[in-house]
Amino acid sequence: MIVATNTIKIQSGHVDAVAERFKNPKGVHQAPGFVRMELLKSQEEGYDELKVCTTWESREAFDAWVNSDAFKQAHARPSGAQGGAHPGSAGQPGGTAPQGSSVMLGAKLSVHEVLFSL
Repeated sequence: MIVATNTIKIQSGHVDAVAERFKNPKGVHQAPGFVRMELLKSQEEGYDELKVCTTWESREAFDAWVNSDAFKQAHARPSGAQGGAHPGSAGQPGGTAPQGSSVMLGAKLSVHEVLFSL
């Protein structure tokens, strides 16, 4: 099993609005090998942070999701969106949201193998 964590930096005061967008998972929960998703929030000095943690049966299952058409659709910016304000723009593995009018300051993906859980 693996856990993929997308850490998203957000301008202070906007984390709850961005977090609201993740309540509709847009297909990830139906992907083969998907186990669960958790959204963690913290407030840091000068910015807020969301950690989108998805658990997968295998790295292959996660990679299949990332390379799927469903992933691309879930992470596409709506037409007319500016500056990467949609969570998907920063949700690309290893990607960052464009600067500018966006409240998203950047994102970083990390993938960890689960050794054990209690």
